[in-house]
Amino acid sequence: MKKGLFAGLGCLGITLIGLLAIVLIGGFIAYGFNNKAVVMQEDAKTAWSNVESAYQRRSDLIGNLVKTVQGAADFERTTLKEVIEARAKATSVTIDPSNITPDQIAQFQKAQGGLTSALSKLLVTVERYPDLKSNQNFLNLQTQLEGTENRVNVERNRYNEQVGVYNKHIKIFPNSFFAGMLGFDEMVRFEADEGTEKAPDVDFNFK
Repeated sequence: MKKGLFAGLGCLGITLIGLLAIVLIGGFIAYGFNNKAVVMQEDAKTAWSNVESAYQRRSDLIGNLVKTVQGAADFERTTLKEVIEARAKATSVTIDPSNITPDQIAQFQKAQGGLTSALSKLLVTVERYPDLKSNQNFLNLQTQLEGTENRVNVERNRYNEQVGVYNKHIKIFPNSFFAGMLGFDEMVRFEADEGTEKAPDVDFNFK
């Protein structure tokens, strides 16, 4: 009977050791997953901050462009008003990088697209003002805006790349199991409208 008791206790001990080993291994895996996911998530948030920074730089340049245009005699006030209003709307739309949703991205994109459209109209209107077309300050701002449009596109692509890396990490098994337990959700990519995956076609070259 004693032998049976000892044998039972031995089996129980082995079972407990096995369970403890599984828990420890699972804990180490979860620990490693959590740390890596946090780093990737923070990288994606930083990338989004760079997107907003590029758009802010664009907005600042447009503001300076508007001030230069306002100094031109008899410049179309309606066109200027549209740019000013579109810029104010675009600037007011901000996103919390820790909680980006498809609706927020769409709203942000729509506001920025409205500013691009208003800017394009303004630049077309400038064609009728020779003094502005030869204004050195205006020409410098055009050049800077062109570079900023490209920078916006670069930063958007980098953000999407970081989000892709993070999303893959939390979706693969067994990471997907720990992601649900630890509260890591999929992040949203910047999905521009068809045709806007490249820098906006704003004509900065005047003849």
